[in-house]
Amino acid sequence: MKQRYVPDIAQFGAICEANYFRLSKLVADREAGSEVTYSLHNHAAYLGLIRIKVLESSRYTNLLFLEQVHAIGRWVNNPQLTVRIYHDARMAEVISAVNHARVEAVNDYPNGKMHLPDEKLQLNQFLSEWLNYCLHHGHSTEELRDL
Repeated sequence: MKQRYVPDIAQFGAICEANYFRLSKLVADREAGSEVTYSLHNHAAYLGLIRIKVLESSRYTNLLFLEQVHAIGRWVNNPQLTVRIYHDARMAEVISAVNHARVEAVNDYPNGKMHLPDEKLQLNQFLSEWLNYCLHHGHSTEELRDL
């Protein structure tokens, strides 16, 4: 008998906490309706453009939309994620993605949309890696204008 997937809450929490701190470095204290754009470079090579929009801003939460609006290769699909930031818990989690209107914590498998049982964990891990890349190779377009 196949065992049902059980999420590792400690691992998920650690990823969400790290994403909160990464996003706080990239977005800072922006108001609803504002956005920041990062140009990604690896040395002299241009790799693409990332846009982070603040959709909602309140005392305890923010809702962000992150998207890659330009990539160097046609083979790269441009990711789009909606992320909820919880300021009191100091966590950020993916709540929707380009092909997922709502990301479930656990999916039955197989399912009609072929989402993996740990899809939410994988999307948050992807966000972690994407934000880390932005922090290491991104330059805000505001920063580039000042040069």
